[in-house]
This record gives sequence, structure tokens and C-alpha cells, in this order.
Amino acid sequence: MSAEPGNRTAIRLRPKPTDALAAPLLDVGGTLAKLTPMLTPADPAEARSFLTAHPDLEAVDFLLADINGVFRGKRVRPDHLLDIYKDGLLLSKSVFSADITGETADEAGLGFEIGDRDATCRPVAGTLCLNAWNERKLAQAQLLMYDDDGNPYALDPQAVLAGVVEKLGKLGLQPVVAVELEFYLVDRELDHEARAQTAISPATGERQKQTQVYSIVDLDDYEGFFAEVDRAASLQNLPANTAVAEYAPGQYEINLHHRDEVQAACRDAIMLKRLIKGVARKHGLEATFMAKPFQHEVGSGTHIHVNLLDEQGSNAFASGTFPNSRLKQAVAGQMAFMREAMLLSAPNANSYRRFVKDMYVPLSRTWGVNNRSVAIRIPTWKKEALRIEHRVAGADSNPYLLTAAVLAGIHYGLTHNLDPPEMIEGNAYEQSATELPVTWEQSLQAFEQASILTDYLGKEFCKVYLATKRAEYDKFCAAITPLEYEWYLRSC
Repeated sequence: MSAEPGNRTAIRLRPKPTDALAAPLLDVGGTLAKLTPMLTPADPAEARSFLTAHPDLEAVDFLLADINGVFRGKRVRPDHLLDIYKDGLLLSKSVFSADITGETADEAGLGFEIGDRDATCRPVAGTLCLNAWNERKLAQAQLLMYDDDGNPYALDPQAVLAGVVEKLGKLGLQPVVAVELEFYLVDRELDHEARAQTAISPATGERQKQTQVYSIVDLDDYEGFFAEVDRAASLQNLPANTAVAEYAPGQYEINLHHRDEVQAACRDAIMLKRLIKGVARKHGLEATFMAKPFQHEVGSGTHIHVNLLDEQGSNAFASGTFPNSRLKQAVAGQMAFMREAMLLSAPNANSYRRFVKDMYVPLSRTWGVNNRSVAIRIPTWKKEALRIEHRVAGADSNPYLLTAAVLAGIHYGLTHNLDPPEMIEGNAYEQSATELPVTWEQSLQAFEQASILTDYLGKEFCKVYLATKRAEYDKFCAAITPLEYEWYLRSC
């Protein structure tokens, strides 16, 4: 859910000089700043300056986000930092066919079939920073994998996103993006049935069991956690600005600024995710971005906010009367992609537990203004902040791949002059039947049968992603669950 005045209890982590949505428009300075997505390898001078500024540095984590958004990589001593900035770091290509458990899916063809080959990874410029929550003096930097020809590797989610942004750039359009992530703070100990349980409040010593949507007490109870998240985000240059108590006990959201550099917006989200998890552990808690940790509570979503800047730096959705043709085409394109891209919005078995009526998650391809029951929400009529909010995905999605799918839909709608159906007013659950793939098997089939998404994400990527997720699905279905023992062991 969006952190808008009047609909959620919120605290501002740090003051902003201007509105988060208006800021990217002002930063562009009246011209289109970046038509081509930049994935720039870092200059070794960046490493030298960092070592000079932090002579007591103990180690550096080099991080590569896999297709699940899980970081793989290496921790190295600081005396190797400059070498890695000069020569790169070798990691196996098979990291991009790792399932959620970290096991390589041989069906994807990146393991023993090709000899489990390495590729060179290089630090991304501007990502080296202190790891702000550890007791030790650690740093971190994000990596990008390159192929044998020295180009960004087609299976790296960052490269997948870059290809889609480049297509929009050729239309003279620059996306402005923000990623919203919801999460739960839970107890590090599972209950006696191996299920998650809400955390014990450091203020009361009791578990939170009620939803207090408008109460600021929930935020006060975890003041130490949120204060440290704020400090750590500032140290790591993450543009987080607002903490929000969400619609379930222990559920929160920390908002990020909108960015006119899409890679940076997704990087903000994935690094904030790591930061929140790290700070939570330090406070004796577990932060989970699992889509549906509690059966009877709302799930956690990833909401992608997008508008487009034209060549004059103006909001392309805001010209003329509302809704203008570009806004309608962008909405229609996302609807056209929504079924076949569902596996990117809901990549895991648990993702589909979230799709429940009246639980703030869309079940059909709908859109509307200021309406949280639809799939594509237009949060505001204000021209300077007019944007699209994609509300389908769970918090367990990969921000790079999800954003790539959202932008691909926008590009498709614009280039094919699509028209969306009528906007929904009121409760979308009562006005539209479930039409999205709301089981993992349906979603896998929709992705396998995709007719247009492949052209945007690349055939090789889609082949590997599907094979990896299909292997993960088969492994999950083969497992015997505790509920099966409870129901069948003695009854059958």
C-alpha cells in the first residue's frame, strides 16, 4: 500500500527538500538526461579513495543478485579490493539457474552441461559503501556479470532490465521509477508447529496480535529498529524517506524516492531489503519479505510506481486531458503482459497464497484512480505526480525483473496504440472475475506460452528462468508436508 497522507500511520525518516515524485522532473533540467541505460564498471580510483577513507576496513562483500533477487557473491579482504576493481571477480554462470534454496537447476543448462563455467563480474560504479549494521567494519559493492565478449551477460537481471529501458529510450522516453516493498517483522524462533510468529514487542514484552492501522504506537515500539534503519540507509546513500505501519500486525513498509535512473531505483530496493534484514537480526528480529507468512493476514507486496519523461523532461502522462493517450496505452500494455509475466510477479510457491479476495491484491486485469482493489492504480490526479502503480507482485519478486516486465508492457502498449477497458470505480473484486494465473502451475504455463514477453526479456533468459522455476516447482511438489502427515498418516 502506498504511503499517502491520511491512509496509513507514517513517520518521515528524513526530511526531503522537495516532493519525491517532482524531484526527478526537476533534476532532469528540461532535457532528457539518459536515453541509454548505464551499467558502468567502476573505476579503480573509487576503490583507492574508499580505502583511504576507511583504513580500518576489515572485509568487503561483493554481491550479485540472482534471478530470485537473492545475493550470491564473495567476501574478500580489503587488500584484494583494488585488484577486483581492476580485473574483476570470477563467479559461476550457474548462479543464474539457482533456485530459491541455492541449488542449481541442471535443467537450465548452466551447470555440468557447460562444465559449470565461470564468468567475470565487475563492481558497478557508485555501489561501494559501508555495510552499516555489522559490528565489524565491512563494506559492500554490487556486481554485474559480463559474457566472453565483454558485454553484460544476458542472464543477469540488470542486463535484462537495461535492454527494456533502452527500447523506451529509442522512443525518446525516460522512465521514472520507485519500488515499494512491504515486509513483516517476526520472531526469529518458529512456533511449535514450525510456523512464523509475530515478534515480541521490545516495549511491551508481548506479541502483537491486532491490526492497528492508524496507531503510531506500533512504530514507537520498534523505534530502535527504525532509527537504525534510517542511520544505515543514510550511510549507504539509500533514499528512504517514510516508514509506514501497514495493514497487519508486524507489517511495515519503508518508501524509497522515485528515480530517473531505473537501475538505481531497483538497486535501492534490493539493497534496502538486505539492510532491513541485517538491522532486524541485530535487534533480535527477523525481517521477512515472504509474500504470505501468515494465513489469515494480508500478504506483502512489491508495488512499482512509474511515469515517463519526454524529451523536454515533462511528465508524458500529464499532458492534455486526463487520462491522456499515453497513460491509457501504458495501462493497456501492462494488462496485455500481465498473465504471461505473472511468474515474475509471483515467482515462488508461497507467492500464490497472497492472491485472496479482499486482501489488497488484484485477481484480475483492472485499473482505476485511487483504488487499491485494482491491478493498475493511478494514485493521484495531480499532474506533476501523475503515475502508474503496478500492484500485482509480491515482496518476494526480483525488482529488476519485475520492473523490466512492467516497462516492457508500457513499451508494448505505446508502440501498438492499445486501449484499456473502462476504469473500475468501487470494489474491483465484485465487478470482475478472477482471470490472472493464481496458482504456480498456471503461472508457469502462461510464461511458457508467452508470445510477446520473450521479445523484451530475451529468449535465452526466458528459457533459463522457466527451466529453473519449473525444476523448483517439481521439487516443491515432491515434498511431503506436515499437513499430509496430520491428515493421512493415521486416517488412511
